[in-house]
Amino acid sequence: MTDIYVSIWSGAFWVRGTLTVAGRSPAPGALLISGSGPVDRDSNSKRLPINVMGQIATQLAAAGVASLRYDKRGVGKSDGDYFATGLHDNVVDARAALEALATRPEVDPRRIVVIGHSEGALIASSLADDERLAGVALLAGAAHNGHDVLTWQARQVAPTLPKPVQWLMKLLRQDLVRTQSKRLDRIAVSTDDVIRIQFVKLNAKWFREFMVFEPIQALRHAAGPVLAITGGKDIQVDPADVAIMEEVVPTSFTGHVVEDVTHLLRPEPGPPSVRTYKKQARRPLDQRVIALLTDWVADRTRTADGAGYGQV
Repeated sequence: MTDIYVSIWSGAFWVRGTLTVAGRSPAPGALLISGSGPVDRDSNSKRLPINVMGQIATQLAAAGVASLRYDKRGVGKSDGDYFATGLHDNVVDARAALEALATRPEVDPRRIVVIGHSEGALIASSLADDERLAGVALLAGAAHNGHDVLTWQARQVAPTLPKPVQWLMKLLRQDLVRTQSKRLDRIAVSTDDVIRIQFVKLNAKWFREFMVFEPIQALRHAAGPVLAITGGKDIQVDPADVAIMEEVVPTSFTGHVVEDVTHLLRPEPGPPSVRTYKKQARRPLDQRVIALLTDWVADRTRTADGAGYGQV
């Protein structure tokens, strides 16, 4: 396995990433898009290094698939300001990364898939209408707009809070869902790219775009096969969304809800809770998820017969 460091020009910014290759060239290729937050090419942030895309790149290389992953704007080696970057800006960067991957001599432009996790799955759904792709894989992806997703999250997270916190909130007559709704309303009417709420700096532009983005509308225009994998214990994305995706995707669709797997794509035998995320992050990705993903990629890149990037 060899890592090649690359620079991707996206509008007015340089986005930095890693092309991981193994085996013969040109090989099938995969664009890897990480989830939300200030995460680097491996899906790591300072507070929570989950290494989702770092592990997936290694697994794909073992299967003979090259992959490109990259740092978000303002994170790691990439230019720009993370807090001033919107969801649509992230889509622009993903498209630039996809074009860069397709021009690499190590990669067969006729056999490229896009793999996104969490927010990356939303971005991947925005690329799904590209007829040159061999397929799009959505890991822990949502079927609803961001406002509905965040509201659903609040309902799932509230019961998992420590008992003393739940008691204090009840004593103060605070409701997590209601508090969340008020914050979202404040963000929605804001106009600046970056705001502060209770002294906390927020990427308001991203939140405004995320809250109204409808992934289902993007998936209605999918031009190639779609894979969706969500954990049965995901409390950030409703596992039932996989069935909703199946109803609207007009092309070949494969969906899986993997038992006892969380939003971090790790196995969790106990009750799902964000309080266990740091412990989960120290574990490898669930092997069932890896097998489902790599088998699907192998199948799609083996049979893909589209024109391919740069071809007519």
